[in-house]
Amino acid sequence: MDEITIRTARPGDARRIARLDVETWRAAYAGILATPFLVGLSAQRRELGWRTVIEREPRDVRVAVDNDGNILGFGSCGRCRDGKFAGEVYTLYVASDWQNQGIGRRLLLALFERLVDQACGSAIIWVLRDNPGRFFYQRLGGSEVQHRIFTVGGKRIAAAGYAWPDLRRFLGTAARAADQPEP
Repeated sequence: MDEITIRTARPGDARRIARLDVETWRAAYAGILATPFLVGLSAQRRELGWRTVIEREPRDVRVAVDNDGNILGFGSCGRCRDGKFAGEVYTLYVASDWQNQGIGRRLLLALFERLVDQACGSAIIWVLRDNPGRFFYQRLGGSEVQHRIFTVGGKRIAAAGYAWPDLRRFLGTAARAADQPEP
């Protein structure tokens, strides 16, 4: 069985993150976003963007890797863009074949730890309302606190903001839960 490690992204990860970014968008948003938009996504363009983000502040990007160094998931975070919460998780994606194995949870916790290290005591993540993956955030204690319309690929789409008002408390509770033996 593979051991999964969560670590800070490196510039050399940009290509693999970009490829997974495009794959997960196509899988998660099929039937939600326009097919021509999804087909037109470019791993090469996304690679440039990810490389820039990683080089600017690598600690803001986390990756989940297996023993062979394959990137199975990734996420990024930073200061909240609208100021209502201190921090924001900008992205969180796990390869389809690796979902429901705790990788997303581990990535989210690592991103929350990074935000706390940056003195961000609260966080929000925006999720397209038609994305069934949004229930993942509810299961992890996120409260649906805001709604917004985004334009993605020329289409107006509803999004929900899930928030954690006290990251330190949430991380402490998550750590205690992880220490409990499984039934």
